[in-house]
Amino acid sequence: MNSMNDTGAVAGPASGPTSHTTHRFRGLVATGFIATLVAMAATTLAAALAQAVGVGFEVSDGGETIPLSGFAVVTGFFSVVGIVIAVALLRWSARPAERFLWTAVSLTAISLVPPLLSGADTATITGLLGLHLVAAAVMIPTLTRSLRTRVASHPD
Repeated sequence: MNSMNDTGAVAGPASGPTSHTTHRFRGLVATGFIATLVAMAATTLAAALAQAVGVGFEVSDGGETIPLSGFAVVTGFFSVVGIVIAVALLRWSARPAERFLWTAVSLTAISLVPPLLSGADTATITGLLGLHLVAAAVMIPTLTRSLRTRVASHPD
């Protein structure tokens, strides 16, 4: 049945600026989550290799050993924090890639302090520092490159 008010128009997906913005964010988040999985696997593998050559990963408080799953969980958590920072910068910064790179490198440098203050043995401290750098080596370039791509392909 036809109505007098029926124009025959069907609403489709939005193709305006909001659609491009949403696509930029979704692409960045998807890339970030893939990089997070890679970083989690890389740090867990590196920790397993370090344990195989004798690194104990014992924290001085109580002498507890950090489990391999702990490396994956902490890497995953802070990688997601990095994705959130990247998304926020994509939304609110005129130069998100440069700001992200500076912020991520600064936060990585700060993350190196706790292992140095942990009171653990030298092998554990060295292993923990290396694992921080492994995760950073995966996440920072991936998110920075993704931000540059999104800004270049969709200038607002």
